[in-house]
Amino acid sequence: MISVIFDLDGTLVDSEPNYYESGRRTLARHGVPGFTWEEHSRFIGIGTLETLGLLKERYGLRAPVEQLLAEQNAAYLELARTRTEAFPEMRAFVERLHARGVPMAVASGSSPEAIEAVLEGTALAAWLTTAVSAEEVERGKPAPDVFLEAARRLGAAPASCVVVEDAAPGALAARAAGMHCLAVPYAAPAAGEPAFAGAGLLFPGGQAEFSATAAEEWLGTLGGGWTGGE
Repeated sequence: MISVIFDLDGTLVDSEPNYYESGRRTLARHGVPGFTWEEHSRFIGIGTLETLGLLKERYGLRAPVEQLLAEQNAAYLELARTRTEAFPEMRAFVERLHARGVPMAVASGSSPEAIEAVLEGTALAAWLTTAVSAEEVERGKPAPDVFLEAARRLGAAPASCVVVEDAAPGALAARAAGMHCLAVPYAAPAAGEPAFAGAGLLFPGGQAEFSATAAEEWLGTLGGGWTGGE
């Protein structure tokens, strides 16, 4: 039987507004008011630690980057528990798969604490009880480690797993793991990136185009359908 492994940020949930707000609050606390979404958008796809290092240099912040990171992480966790929105059609997809008894997991670059906060805050934890953070494996995406660990915890062969991803590094990691990929790019223009060329199913328009029905039907064609396969 097919197993499904979901990326979290940008795939299951729209967490980018929380990353922006937690960063805005942190900068304001250190004397940099008025940090805008446009400024934040230049750092989307870059890790929080690297982003804060660049902002520290740009604004001449005196606090160590480790302190800034701790403050932003604390602010993000607070927001994640109360203000994270799951994409409605993706939630419907999870519910459909749960009803079919499909094994599911989350594999994310976020910390274990952030994953737990988001899943609890969006009530997705009821269906997604297996989660792996990149902090728990040797290498993050585009290496396949986090997806392979998720498959191991599910007791599934990599070839029987489908990864649901929004970003190019995740699509590359799925390919490296020997898994199928269902791609829903967070930014529609990214759909043309070579990393998505190998996706078994691609929704070029991103979440606005994603259909739980179409995704479910495609999954049913893999591994001998819903009753066959591993």
